[in-house]
Amino acid sequence: MTRLIINGAKGRMGQALLSGASRDPELKVTGAVDQGDDLSSVIPLGDAVIEFSFHEVTPAVARLCAQHQRALVIGTTGHSEAEKAAIRETATQIPIVWASNYSTGVNTLFWLTRKAAEILGPSFDLEVVEMHHRLKKDAPSGTATTLLEILADVRQLQLAEALRHGRQGITGERTAGEIGIHALRGGDVVGDHTVIFAANGERVELTHKASSRDTFALGALRAAKWVVGRPPGIYSMQDVLGLA
Repeated sequence: MTRLIINGAKGRMGQALLSGASRDPELKVTGAVDQGDDLSSVIPLGDAVIEFSFHEVTPAVARLCAQHQRALVIGTTGHSEAEKAAIRETATQIPIVWASNYSTGVNTLFWLTRKAAEILGPSFDLEVVEMHHRLKKDAPSGTATTLLEILADVRQLQLAEALRHGRQGITGERTAGEIGIHALRGGDVVGDHTVIFAANGERVELTHKASSRDTFALGALRAAKWVVGRPPGIYSMQDVLGLA
């Protein structure tokens, strides 16, 4: 049985994780902490920590996991480059699953996006559209960012230079070397992502729509069971699912 500590337990994802874990006989939640609680007091009781709190908190959580030799699953998004670097430093000591999205369907979308970009080639223009609930704080979403990174990697583009965040005014004709990203916010949308490949005479669209946070929670719980006992390093959900 895998003993879990959930950081961010009072949030929407934290509640979904607690609910999912309670239905899995292979899991036992030994700590559920949130803002104001002391993670260090319960971390010895767990085999893995699932982190779904705030991006500025994650580096400290990662350092604490390294100190106690506990595996870590990171679901928080929106990290700065400095925060990402601090997290990576701890991966020399502990195994970390770090994914922008833990849904099995979304990770299939990642795989399909890479294959489609490779097959369709440079004659297709690339655009990504994502929509989330009105309370989401970061944009574009972590999932959309992963999709953009996949597209840029296949095209061998520098993502920072290729990105176009929406369009306004007299922008001129679309160039072949740009990737469009459009972030929509409204209502209670859990998460919609569409990758558009557009060429003269035809268009291919790959879409994933999430209607429940349970899909993300179940994937993160699956990752927690998988990562315990792995060698130190950073793993993706593609590794967990055997798609890497």
